[in-house]
Amino acid sequence: MNTSVFFKKNSTKKQPLCICFYFALMANEGGYAYSHSQKILYCREKSRSTNNKNDYMNKLSIALDWTPNTNHIGIFVAQANGYYSEEDIEINILNPLDDEYQITPGKKLETGQAQLAIAPFETVISLNNKVNAVDAVAVYAILQEDISSIVTLESSGLNRPSLLDKQLYASYKARYEDAIVKAMVRQDGGTGAVDMIYPDKLGIWNTLLQNKAEATWIFNNWEGIEAATKQVALNQFTLKDYGIPYGYSPVIIAKKQALQQDHDIYRAFIAATKKGYAFAVEQPAAAAQLLFPHLTPADQRNIDLMASIIYTIPYFGDASSMGWMEETRVHDFLRWLVQQNIEQPAILLQQLYTNELLGNRS
Repeated sequence: MNTSVFFKKNSTKKQPLCICFYFALMANEGGYAYSHSQKILYCREKSRSTNNKNDYMNKLSIALDWTPNTNHIGIFVAQANGYYSEEDIEINILNPLDDEYQITPGKKLETGQAQLAIAPFETVISLNNKVNAVDAVAVYAILQEDISSIVTLESSGLNRPSLLDKQLYASYKARYEDAIVKAMVRQDGGTGAVDMIYPDKLGIWNTLLQNKAEATWIFNNWEGIEAATKQVALNQFTLKDYGIPYGYSPVIIAKKQALQQDHDIYRAFIAATKKGYAFAVEQPAAAAQLLFPHLTPADQRNIDLMASIIYTIPYFGDASSMGWMEETRVHDFLRWLVQQNIEQPAILLQQLYTNELLGNRS
């Protein structure tokens, strides 16, 4: 799979605001197919501080997939430590708590509310294959291995997936989630007749703790750590243990057209983000101090943040692998979706990810 075809190598020379604005207007007046809003969005805005060596800043918004947690630590570190500013980027982090998750990260990317989104790889597939397709592409894998699982309370006695038949599963209503869960149940010998319920997304974990559902999907490094902190015993079912070759989750997603138009800005964003995750790996205690103020009050009380970071560090990857996505792993997941009749064979030919923004692999 050629992952570099999305990009036109732009000059690294920074154009002043007046020139960028001028050509955007001229393009419209001349009838060319430039988007006025798109061009203005990425133009550099004059900084309030004229003494700053970065006189112009590129504004980017990134939509989180969940309230701030360890999976996002590199982004918050990069913001706090000035790594984005060093790259002339002003980053705006969109917390789903702001709208009670009424709009998904993928939808925020689609509608232009965000230029980047964090979501599972399934979101990339879904965006590219909906009726009004979105030219989305994964550009950075936050975790190098899947550390999520389907869980039940140990006290429920539901200690294997096949026992979830006719039980309540609290679903996030993601496009492929229900099908994946039912496939796991069938792989373990059940019928897949799981009863799906759809609570408010940000309250799904609590439906399990409050016995309003028998199972749900969690990140082991977040809700799993909370359960351990509270001494709540869980049964955990990992997809790979039941023959499901799950893809990368979460990933950072952008639009291909935006990458073509503003390649250097996005590449600078990825460089700063990777630097943030590397800092978290090397200095977890300092990184924890930078992330902690962004947690919800409930998470500050209930989650051992250092335990979560230490758990996660091995999965961020090293200097060579951090952010990268492997073609074999992506293809195996896509092929499984096709084999299960969850998606059409066309997805096997689509370019859904790129490592190009990461540069050469060391």
